[in-house]
Amino acid sequence: MEDAKVLKNQIKKMLVDNLMLQLKPEEIGDAQPLFGPGSIGLDSVDALQIVVALDKNYGVKIPDPAAAKQVLQSVDTIVAAIQTGRSK
Repeated sequence: MEDAKVLKNQIKKMLVDNLMLQLKPEEIGDAQPLFGPGSIGLDSVDALQIVVALDKNYGVKIPDPAAAKQVLQSVDTIVAAIQTGRSK
């Protein structure tokens, strides 16, 4: 699915740009955790910035911390949330 690949690249670029990461977008794995062990090292402040950026750029609303924990696991889970939001 080409759309998902393009979306993954957009999300990675958004993460690097918005969070001023010392990574290149292509260094972030699709299924790599964003938080916790083995992750790219994001924290709760980063999570808030991602939630705001997803709402602003894609209209994805994340209503509570439990939903955020599900959506913000990896680039793959963010893309799935965007695609689910678009299909509604």
